Amino acid sequence: MTSLDRARELLREFPVVDGHNDLPWALREQVHYDLAARDIAVRQDAHLHTDLPRLREGGVGAQYWSVYVRSDLPDAVPATLEQIDCVRQLIDRHPQDLRAALTAADMEAARTEGRIASLMGAEGGHSIANSLGVLRALYALGVRYMTLTHNDNVDWADSATDEPRAGGLTAFGREVVREMNRLGMLVDLSHVAPTTMRDALDTSTAPVIFSHSSARAVCDHPRNIPDDVLERLPANGGVAMVTFVPKFVLQAAVDWTAAADDNLRAHGFHHLDGTAEAMKVHQAFEERHPRPVATVATVADHLDHMREVAGVDHLGIGGDYDGTAFTPEGLADVSGYPNLLAELLDRGWSNADLAKLTWQNAVRVLGAAEDVSRALAQTSAPSHATLEALDG
Repeated sequence: MTSLDRARELLREFPVVDGHNDLPWALREQVHYDLAARDIAVRQDAHLHTDLPRLREGGVGAQYWSVYVRSDLPDAVPATLEQIDCVRQLIDRHPQDLRAALTAADMEAARTEGRIASLMGAEGGHSIANSLGVLRALYALGVRYMTLTHNDNVDWADSATDEPRAGGLTAFGREVVREMNRLGMLVDLSHVAPTTMRDALDTSTAPVIFSHSSARAVCDHPRNIPDDVLERLPANGGVAMVTFVPKFVLQAAVDWTAAADDNLRAHGFHHLDGTAEAMKVHQAFEERHPRPVATVATVADHLDHMREVAGVDHLGIGGDYDGTAFTPEGLADVSGYPNLLAELLDRGWSNADLAKLTWQNAVRVLGAAEDVSRALAQTSAPSHATLEALDG
């Protein structure tokens, strides 16, 4: 039996829990939520990384659908509600394949039924508009993690890719973390600054997650996790879910992206400019300097390092499919997870190790957050703190 055959066999018993998939935002951008126009019951290779046939092929048993909205939107809360509505519609359209999941027990029930447990994660604290009441409303609607920031700071937390302002978490930011603990909502530390990571670990009484981040020691990108933070996961009980985005996992891709951005700025364009004129400049740069290509082995290198630092009990997978324009060779879409497991098998990972990576760790961490919530319910009432009262 080949390593790939062994990987597929293992996934039949312990399928992948993927921590982050941006399909709802892709459906907003491409078809404005017209789900019949982009029917995921059939392969959508030309448009998406994700559809039901490829989720099945990839051995996915649970998916955290990101209910992401851009941080520069003036109406982030209603836009987040639209994203939640999209996920609910997807589940309703495909009841034979998808099962709504709110708890670890729901995830296990979906696995028993052969359906894909569908959970939701809000990507960025801007989605609560500085309101703990909105946070509670998102939880009531099924959101089971919130990434504290996206690419930009929020008023109460610093992002990894913005200029530091709060120095980590403010007093209100720490109250957000405590309220998430009380609810049973996982605190997601992908996208946040290392100072925010450390403050959240100091504050949280429940395990945290990184829904889609890799190791900074392997690839020096601010979106990745420093070793001193990885070292704290065993005591916290949390899980770091490796991501596949080439510019986060391959140092040559980080360097190439920086050079490409500098080239755009040198020609008078913003590095995020998507106009035809800017793209012409960018394409000329790419012709002169071909884009570096990440592979399955690149991602496995991160997992090897993260295992050495944090331990196999604290690892998971968060591919960021449909949230990135580029993917590694062998991990082109959601059908590729068996290739990663085969690579890890070839590196000496055991079936027991891989069962933790794919399924058991992610289910355990949600269950642990539920346990903390039940305990806090005996002693803590909903917080009505405000940003103004705590941070002035």
